[in-house]
Amino acid sequence: MHTLYFGSCLWYDKFRVAFKVKGWIQSMPNQIKEIAARLRELRDIAGISIEELAKEFNVPVETYKEYESGEVDIPVGILYRAAGLFNVELTVLLTGQDPKLHTYTLVRKGKGVNVERRKAYKYQSLAYNFIRKKAEPFLVTVEPDPANKPVEFNSHPGQEFNYLLEGRMMIYLDGYELELNEGDSLYFDSTVPHGMKALDGKPAKFLAIIF
Repeated sequence: MHTLYFGSCLWYDKFRVAFKVKGWIQSMPNQIKEIAARLRELRDIAGISIEELAKEFNVPVETYKEYESGEVDIPVGILYRAAGLFNVELTVLLTGQDPKLHTYTLVRKGKGVNVERRKAYKYQSLAYNFIRKKAEPFLVTVEPDPANKPVEFNSHPGQEFNYLLEGRMMIYLDGYELELNEGDSLYFDSTVPHGMKALDGKPAKFLAIIF
């Protein structure tokens, strides 16, 4: 597989300076456009083309261009892969700030950093301010869709653990349809394309941990 990787180096320092100059390290109303701008800045400073990054993420060039435009949601799997590729914390892409805490981080109910606000999947990052994380925990809410709407699939490096907190949900994984009820859990290889759908016409809420 075509693989790009950028370790800690001068270009990342330039990236942080650019954020401060452009005023991105602050609270702004349009989170999706902010994230798209950070992704674009990382790519520009690293000196790689849209075509190269689209190939790395295994998405069409036009789809990747839409991600950088800020007009569509960037799947959390793409953000996770981008953070690993550019050797930055996922928090940097989500908030424009470096995480600072290393002993513990406490996130109150409803105070996680939101990701992908326009889609049926609503993610809240639950450890955004902890530095050098070994895993990325999210609280995910899946809104019910019409029965005939196609399932959207996602994949990313590593492994994933899901624990269903509320509702019922179907997970589609490697040709299998796995029904989860409250209290059920699933651990899987997240490089395999996977998707989910809330059942019974009600939202489903689960804890997702990406390793």
